Amino acid sequence: MFIDKAKVFVKSGKGGDGAVSFRREKYVPLGGPDGGDGGKGGSIILKVDTGITTLMDFKYKRKFVAEVGENGGESKCYGKDGKDLVIMVPMGTIVREAESNKIICDLSEKDDEFVLLRGGKGGKGNCKFCTPTRQAPHFAEPGMPGEELNIVLELKLLADVGLLGFPNVGKSTFLSMTTKAKPKIANYHFTTLKPNLGVVAAEGVEPFVMADIPGIIEGASEGVGLGLEFLRHIERTRLLIHVVDISGLEGRDPFEDFVKINEELKKYAVKLVDRPQIVVANKADLLYDEEVFEDFKKKVNELGYNTVFKMSAATRDNVDAVIKEAARMLKDIPITGLEISDEERYIPEEKRFTYEIRVEKGEEFDTYFVEGSFVDRLLSAVNVHDADSLRYFHKVLTNKGIFSELRELGIKDGDMVNLNDFEFEYLL
Repeated sequence: MFIDKAKVFVKSGKGGDGAVSFRREKYVPLGGPDGGDGGKGGSIILKVDTGITTLMDFKYKRKFVAEVGENGGESKCYGKDGKDLVIMVPMGTIVREAESNKIICDLSEKDDEFVLLRGGKGGKGNCKFCTPTRQAPHFAEPGMPGEELNIVLELKLLADVGLLGFPNVGKSTFLSMTTKAKPKIANYHFTTLKPNLGVVAAEGVEPFVMADIPGIIEGASEGVGLGLEFLRHIERTRLLIHVVDISGLEGRDPFEDFVKINEELKKYAVKLVDRPQIVVANKADLLYDEEVFEDFKKKVNELGYNTVFKMSAATRDNVDAVIKEAARMLKDIPITGLEISDEERYIPEEKRFTYEIRVEKGEEFDTYFVEGSFVDRLLSAVNVHDADSLRYFHKVLTNKGIFSELRELGIKDGDMVNLNDFEFEYLL
């Protein structure tokens, strides 16, 4: 099964907590603090694996969580770092942030690697909070939380040449004749339901990769048929071979088909229209009137497409000529990466610990509630039943500017300050 899109949840590891410990040895009854730091949490890393060709592995496993850092220990022992979680993806994978659909990274090279989420930093042990006036701190720093993200993995095939055209015009037959690919071939529409890749390695021709892109019909850019699912695979191709059925046996006009497909390319992405095209009038062996091809060629030339071939994939007539022309043109077309505009690129928000203050008026006193991630982290780091720890707690609130903000809001003696489950009376 060909899977080219998958939504997954990823989370990096939390950092280990710092330890609260004191040196206790024979003849050293009052040793100093010796709590070690916590280990760093594991990161989430995406890495290209050239042996994978679809996103099938993500069909059933959709949650990836890295290892947490180990907590610090006594005797200044540092916690072990959590292992990084390396997720292998196919070459040509684009990673998007699920909610905004903006691009985080493009993994299109053989050895590409990207650190998607970094593990949380380990917390400091109590020995790091020792000062001349605070010689026995009974508190330590908790580890930083890991980051989490919902992402969409989107595979865009890496091919030098893309075959496009309406269904049943002979693209799969052409691919099978020029490569070792074995696409499904039959005389009905939408025989090909997944992209097929093949390597063209003809005599005297530099090998190149060719992809048969299915499902592109009128309205494909709006999601009609299978077009929207597979139009993305054309974006990475350097050259397009546009195949039409010149025989007209199905009652279709080859020139109208040619124009309609190019309109769909333009609607999907304007830059695709400017991509070099070789126009191939296939099924020429079934052509009843040579004037039909000449008329088609003239109209296509007037639109600015000068490379037009009459071909029969079934009989291999002119197949080699098309391949040689494609190889020649590829030599002059540079390999370029996927262009990502500033509007399309995802920029992660800087992670900050914040707070907000709200006031509840009372008859005898007012209560000021300080809430937010900053409060959660601070309270997890201090021991409110220890005098030294409370002094550190007071210092942090002062340095953060919370007391200044409370005074600006009109707090007075006797009012209560509430931080989660911890409440105290405010005194000037």
